[in-house]
Amino acid sequence: MNKDTQNKHPIKPAKSLSMQRKEILSLPADKALDYILDAPNPSAIVHSFPEEDLYFLVHDIGLEDSLTLLSLASDKQWEYMLDIEVWKKDRIEIRSVTKWLDLLFRAHPDRFIKWFLGKKLEFIEFYLFKNIEVIIREHDQDPSDLGEGFFTLDDTFYIRFTDYPFEEKSDGDFQKIRDKFLKNLMHRLAAYDLITYQNVLLESSSVIPAESEEEDYRLRNVRLAEKGFLPFDEAIGIYQSLRPQDIEKAGKKYTLAGSDPNLHLPVPVYAAGMLQGHNLFTDALQTIDAEGALLQIQAEFAGLANQIIAADQKNIKSRDELRNVVKKACGYISIGLERLTGADKTLDANQSAALIQKYMLSHIFQAGYTLALELKWKAEKWRSKSWFAKNGLSLSFWDEEWLGVLGGLLIKKPLFYDNYKTTSSLYREFSSIEDIRDAEKVLNEIIAFDDFLSLMAIKFEATGKRTITYKNLILTLWARHYLGLSEELAPLTLDEFKTFFDDLLITPQKSEKDKQRKTSKSIKESFLNWVSEKTGLNIYEITQRLGQTLENLFNDIESEYGAVAKKDLDPKYIYLFLVKQNQ
Repeated sequence: MNKDTQNKHPIKPAKSLSMQRKEILSLPADKALDYILDAPNPSAIVHSFPEEDLYFLVHDIGLEDSLTLLSLASDKQWEYMLDIEVWKKDRIEIRSVTKWLDLLFRAHPDRFIKWFLGKKLEFIEFYLFKNIEVIIREHDQDPSDLGEGFFTLDDTFYIRFTDYPFEEKSDGDFQKIRDKFLKNLMHRLAAYDLITYQNVLLESSSVIPAESEEEDYRLRNVRLAEKGFLPFDEAIGIYQSLRPQDIEKAGKKYTLAGSDPNLHLPVPVYAAGMLQGHNLFTDALQTIDAEGALLQIQAEFAGLANQIIAADQKNIKSRDELRNVVKKACGYISIGLERLTGADKTLDANQSAALIQKYMLSHIFQAGYTLALELKWKAEKWRSKSWFAKNGLSLSFWDEEWLGVLGGLLIKKPLFYDNYKTTSSLYREFSSIEDIRDAEKVLNEIIAFDDFLSLMAIKFEATGKRTITYKNLILTLWARHYLGLSEELAPLTLDEFKTFFDDLLITPQKSEKDKQRKTSKSIKESFLNWVSEKTGLNIYEITQRLGQTLENLFNDIESEYGAVAKKDLDPKYIYLFLVKQNQ
């Protein structure tokens, strides 16, 4: 027989299964389950799923509704689900173990017994050590002497369930589930082989828990590392700074130019299937024609997503949670791609495609994330020497918008202040070079204003319960100067503010369509002259450094008070100036 013909036959089923998996994952959860169960060979389809994809599919369908699916899953797929679900950092979470062992047992009891005896014996014995007490009755010992709560299946080994695992909080309903599962397990194991049953009980009572848990954790890390789930101290390396010039030193990757049959082996598609929208990374993927290269990048992206999950120490179970990880990875890869070309160049999809086939996605991600890190470092360095910090002012001094940006940059892993504009969250991950530039622009404005205030000899007096912000600080000091009052930062009385209010805004001409009052040119000139006198800067320097910031300040005045009559002024609703509250 021709050698080429021999090589082609085994690949056809693999291609067919790959297409079926993609179709299944595109369906709603209930339809996906029906598709699998109605197939001529459902077990072949289930076994063909990468462990990650099957795990998410089970959660999408629902754990209780997925018992049939779990009964078809392979031993390796079962083990993966336990590896993901039952650990909290480096400790086994007994409640989760109970939940998942009960699910797998109910899915296929006989197979569960053979599986744990063959592949998870030490793990199950550790679990039994945490949950049962075993006493071997002597031949002349009366069972009543053993105490209450014991039962036996062989009149030799007596078992009693512990009140609850040592480090877990008691939960009556959950404890009933645990007790029912353990009782069913004991009966099934004894029926399978009584000698084996007795050996398991004997060995479980002599487990050294610390050693057993440490060894289980080591083996679990080895298995998960193959899929990108590195131990935390290694996974966190994805957030290390990496400059574009260092990527070349990190080495290029080998990318298959054509289609390799071996890559029809299961490649996780759940994460890659969520790559949506238009950005450099997704657009670049659309231009790659070579199936082998595309599948390799898809597998690499899945590994990157898994490393991010491990580094963030999150337990991702749903599509929405995974989608957030995918957005994060995709965003920083896109930022990294732009950074690799330099600030003065425009990158197109073909150039991006060449870069993602040349360099590791994790390295490109790091190059993008480094831009956010550099913003964070800049903010931290400035804050340590800033005027506002030296004067004991809190971050709220920078008012809502600027505070939001600063708050996002000063946390451990910097975030972009979105303020519900594009998402349902106050903060989100940086997703484009424009996000980086917007945050940097605001940070530069904050630093410039802080430098500006440092040039003014400001004396703080009692300001009551009113929160001081950069806006009400500068405007109150100016108002006090305008009224000929002392230069200390102290609240105005309502009468003083009303006197100032008469000159602050002017009524528009009758011919003007907008009837809202505006700040006059003369009042702005008065402000600039006062600022120039206080800081020693000339007006040109002030407008160069803070022109837009000060213009925004006067826009806020017009927006807040342009339609307010003097008689309606109430200190409770005046936040751009410090005004004494009515007693």
